[in-house]
Amino acid sequence: MNKTQSAGYLSNHLARLFALLLHNALKPLGVSPAYMPILLELWQADNLSQQDLVVRCDLSQATVANTLSRMERDGLIQRLPHPQDARSRIIQATEKANNLRPKIKKIANKINNESLSVLSGDERALFFSLITKVIEQQKKMLA
Repeated sequence: MNKTQSAGYLSNHLARLFALLLHNALKPLGVSPAYMPILLELWQADNLSQQDLVVRCDLSQATVANTLSRMERDGLIQRLPHPQDARSRIIQATEKANNLRPKIKKIANKINNESLSVLSGDERALFFSLITKVIEQQKKMLA
């Protein structure tokens, strides 16, 4: 099989290039691309548990735990006692993370828009539709 005909190879290559572009652009802010799924979820709904983030980000428990530790070290999240579960913690974006939100979103949008600038509006819509369809199929395969 030719790598240009491999969905796995091409989607992985695309993701790695996006991550590299994002890494380079976010580095001056002290933010890692690995933080993005969690930050995006916390900016939508603060006060999530670690388990909520595992489900919402579609990441493993270990990955979320390690990422949260680094984000806490970097002052981007805080863990607070859960009001209904003494064994659990609520995760909140800090003021620092919330203050970085406009800059981070601007950077991510610029990278997305510039990367997709080679596609027409219809091609972009089709691109997102097809990727979403394949992701949903893969989730079914894993279930």
